[in-house]
Amino acid sequence: MNPWVGWALALAAVVGGWLSYGWQGLVLAVTVIVFWLLLQFSRSLRALQRAGQRPLGTVANAVMLHARLQAGLRLPQVLALTGSLGRKVGGSDADGTEAWAWADEAGDEVRVELTKGRVSAWKLTRAADAPRTTPPATAGEPGAGT
Repeated sequence: MNPWVGWALALAAVVGGWLSYGWQGLVLAVTVIVFWLLLQFSRSLRALQRAGQRPLGTVANAVMLHARLQAGLRLPQVLALTGSLGRKVGGSDADGTEAWAWADEAGDEVRVELTKGRVSAWKLTRAADAPRTTPPATAGEPGAGT
């Protein structure tokens, strides 16, 4: 939600409470606003706690993460997608750009750039193809094309 909409709704609740029920309405509106803020804070802490329990910079499948990323996602939303804290690969620039990376067991890596806390770009780097461990079939063996 846009912060301006949230603040406008809070202001409307305070003014509406005051005009409708006086100081009791004002107290009720402030109580509801504080409760809502506590719910949001608790939700953020739970997401960080879940992400902190997994190894740093790991993700189950980097390709799926790459497919689910969208421009404009906030860092807590990215943490919910990855399930772990990212590995910082780029420092903060003057414009507020940071780079974080997540890799899977296959070696694929997703690098996410955040500008002012929102996803601005991301890139998938695939692991090099491993050499084949099975030798090619020789003549007379099944699968040799004879």
